[in-house]
Amino acid sequence: MTTPVLSRIAAALAFVALAGCTKAPSVQQLKGFAQGTSYHISYWSAAPIDAPAVKKAVDNEFAVIDKLLSNYRPDSVIESFNSNAAIDSQEVGPEIVQLVRIAETVYQASEGCYDLTIKPLFTLWGFDGETPSLPNDKAIADTLKQIGMPQLTVVDDTHLSKKHAALKVDLSSIAQGYSVESLSRVLEKRGITDYMVEIGGELKTRGQKPDQTAWRIAIEKPLPGEHKLHKILAMPKDAPLAIMTSGTYRHFFEANGQRYGHILDARSGRPVTHDLVGVTVAHADPTIADAWSTALLCLGQEQGLKLANAEHLAALFIRLQNDQLLETRSEAFERLNILTHP
Repeated sequence: MTTPVLSRIAAALAFVALAGCTKAPSVQQLKGFAQGTSYHISYWSAAPIDAPAVKKAVDNEFAVIDKLLSNYRPDSVIESFNSNAAIDSQEVGPEIVQLVRIAETVYQASEGCYDLTIKPLFTLWGFDGETPSLPNDKAIADTLKQIGMPQLTVVDDTHLSKKHAALKVDLSSIAQGYSVESLSRVLEKRGITDYMVEIGGELKTRGQKPDQTAWRIAIEKPLPGEHKLHKILAMPKDAPLAIMTSGTYRHFFEANGQRYGHILDARSGRPVTHDLVGVTVAHADPTIADAWSTALLCLGQEQGLKLANAEHLAALFIRLQNDQLLETRSEAFERLNILTHP
């Protein structure tokens, strides 16, 4: 479903499942490529597991998600909505409507910084292709007239409408979280309650490893060209938890001596310019965590931290100042107590 935008190769801090390398024979692993990135699933159960059936169900779920949410597949449900010039009610199904409802909440809380209708701006800046470039002020101003969450209306549980034909929805900031949750449900429907599901560095864990220790994951340093360990998270064993990250350090281009990242402020139509390079959000729901990680990164350190505390969000902020990485943690993240040191 995803190209580099949806996989957020530019927008995400990479997570690697350290627990996935366990030698315990009872741990089953699935891995491959989907949504323009890699995925890894580790799971185990004391009860017998039909591993081929699990693999088939995972593959089927990826296909369903792709048909629903892919902004790079012309026949997907969301792209059919985008390409339809009609402003009448269109059926998109309950899944997309639920994503829009979550996004509306985050849009309002972020005062418009986060916006699903930002797709025309991604196109203008070239971030949905291979050759991003710097647009002129008039082009930005004209494109801003085409976006805005208030122009997108939830008609009912399965229908959306748009107030002007040019409105287009980009689900890349929320769809990967939805995908992680969907695959988690695939496992749970088969009685699997101990697992780690990861897609492109975005992940969710539940339960523990067979030796009763916690699933552990690593946060990579948010620096261009580096793949070094920054911190390790020991995931809780008593409750599911998702870890979603947005970052500015991979998908960017330079023009006139300035770097432009793919995190766009929907209010200005331009990439953010603050020193916040990554935000990690921990939440029981991967979809909610996915949207909030983008929104908080868009807002920057000061506003983002204030909002995270107001919304009781567990968030880790990483800034880059004078070649130094500086961390700030929200109150809820401190209470989680999952951050360890290498």
